[in-house]
Amino acid sequence: MNDLINSTRENFQTELSHASGEAELEQLRLKYLSRNGAIAKLFENLKTVPPDQKPAIGKLLNMLKSEAQAAFDDRKDALHKSVRSAEAGLDLTLPGRPVPVGTKHPLIQTMDEIKKIFTSMGFSIATGPEIETDYYNFGALNFPPEHPARDMQDTFFISKEILLRTHTSPVQIRTMERQKPPVREIMPGRVYRNEAISARSLVTFHQIEGLYVDRGVTFSDLKGTLVAFARQFYGNDVRFKFRPTFFPFTEPSADMYISCFLCKGTGCRMCKNAGWLEILGSGMVHPHVLKNVGYDTEEYAGFAFGMGIERVASLRYGVDDLRLFYENDVRFLRQF
Repeated sequence: MNDLINSTRENFQTELSHASGEAELEQLRLKYLSRNGAIAKLFENLKTVPPDQKPAIGKLLNMLKSEAQAAFDDRKDALHKSVRSAEAGLDLTLPGRPVPVGTKHPLIQTMDEIKKIFTSMGFSIATGPEIETDYYNFGALNFPPEHPARDMQDTFFISKEILLRTHTSPVQIRTMERQKPPVREIMPGRVYRNEAISARSLVTFHQIEGLYVDRGVTFSDLKGTLVAFARQFYGNDVRFKFRPTFFPFTEPSADMYISCFLCKGTGCRMCKNAGWLEILGSGMVHPHVLKNVGYDTEEYAGFAFGMGIERVASLRYGVDDLRLFYENDVRFLRQF
């Protein structure tokens, strides 16, 4: 009886492994697992087994039936899945395709890092509307009507008094209008200028500006803040200098330069052989701006600074065409 059970098991497994369709599986089920199948007939033969062997033989028969039924069910499920996959045009034996993991855009990475540095110094983050009034974009920032300084920024006007902001400085005015000193804020955001698109200029780009107003604020505080930023962002060995310039909303004003981190100051294409790179503009907040928001200029003073994120990112990563940041070329973006 043991030999008969073992041979039945082996025959079933062999035929099951060769079954390749639903019809063949059904024939196999009828042959072995139906009421009149080979396994059922083995149970009928159990009555011919000596009484002292019946428990052991019965246990073997039950195991055979359970194993055969489980193997049959697994084979049937696998066959159904393969049929569905074939109908859907899928091959489950193929290796899986890796799913690419996205990362932040290099401009967002740069902006986040700058925000992290200034927030660690105690600055908060303020935002404002991208559609602004002439007053907030120009008037309150000491740009008189018809003043030549307005020509420094080619503006998209929606109407005579409504425009797309040309810098994030209007957020400074809105912040000071609703908040008494001390004010220590940075203002990141998108700005717009009506310029010809080229490797060095775009109609839309990003800026981060900073503002600090309180009692006793000096130009030394401005320099100390910006030098601390430059060393954290560009490295402790960076050299720096400030050069006088003009902005309507700051007086005195200065551009900040750092030593070119590509050529270490010896001169290269990136720094136009000057050895220095301009990274931002800054200055002490003009008294007229403070008066426009109701601050007492005898009691309070402040400094402001601003930088273009595209310029900072292009200098840091050696990108010589700003348009690359906006073309969504995966080959370019994967480098960051």
